[in-house]
Amino acid sequence: MPLPARVKIVEVGPRDGLQNEKAAIPTAVKIALVDRLSDCGFANIEATSFVSPKWVPQMADAAEVMAGIRRRPGTVYSVLAPNLKGLEGALAARADEVVIFGAASEAFSRKNINCSIAESIARFEPVARTAKAHGLRLRGSISCALGCPYQGEVRPEAVVDVVNRLAALGCDEIDIADTIGVGTANRVKTVMEAAARVFPIERLSGHFHDTYGQALANIYAAMEVGVAIFHSSVAGLGGCPYAKGATGNVATEDVVYMMQGLAVETGLDLERIVDAGQFISAHLGRKAASRAGNAIAAKRAA
Repeated sequence: MPLPARVKIVEVGPRDGLQNEKAAIPTAVKIALVDRLSDCGFANIEATSFVSPKWVPQMADAAEVMAGIRRRPGTVYSVLAPNLKGLEGALAARADEVVIFGAASEAFSRKNINCSIAESIARFEPVARTAKAHGLRLRGSISCALGCPYQGEVRPEAVVDVVNRLAALGCDEIDIADTIGVGTANRVKTVMEAAARVFPIERLSGHFHDTYGQALANIYAAMEVGVAIFHSSVAGLGGCPYAKGATGNVATEDVVYMMQGLAVETGLDLERIVDAGQFISAHLGRKAASRAGNAIAAKRAA
């Protein structure tokens, strides 16, 4: 199968990238980051998360962030909303899309939220129903789809089961997420092809972490079987909480640089993405985890 002529990159840095940062990040910095990313041309930006500040203190200012950002026409601003209270916040903030999530690993589900996969997805039924009633897009994310820190291997059939459950809730897109970054190219193809047998491949997305340095190869492998939506995080923001020192999210700059080399259209401005990555990295006081971003920034400074 030929590679897609165009892919959609979902920028997850402001939410998935920043949520595990220990030091509090000023709301104004978060707003500035989203605004800079909006200027890059993203069709979809994951802006924040309406979750309990007790569990994710970094996202306690979700309403303020959503109120402060400059909305770019044509960009979908997504938020995580795991329950009805979170959905109320998302609706009040005029989010365009809400994200719900489940795991493909029973061990991960029980260890993290103390219930089975089926029970966890069932909890999202009122969230999904209400979101749809209000005309919001609904996205489902499947964590540990290519491996689990507790049980190890995750069977493709387990991923398909969760895809079916999320599809039944009315999800417009479903993310196949390699939460701990253990996936490799052939495994990615197997899982994506299995998921595509029960859900339209044009509405499946790949969310690959780069813990073992395989994320770009996994994106390419997914493209080879027809996937054309991918998640990435500017400057490689975000870590993998189950692998000490791991980088976590694949860097947006690296993904876009690869797409340019493949002549695959993204609609994105790489130079502006590099600027956004250098901006947030400077605030965090560390070098960006993007090889392409750092190389372009160094070339400019030379």
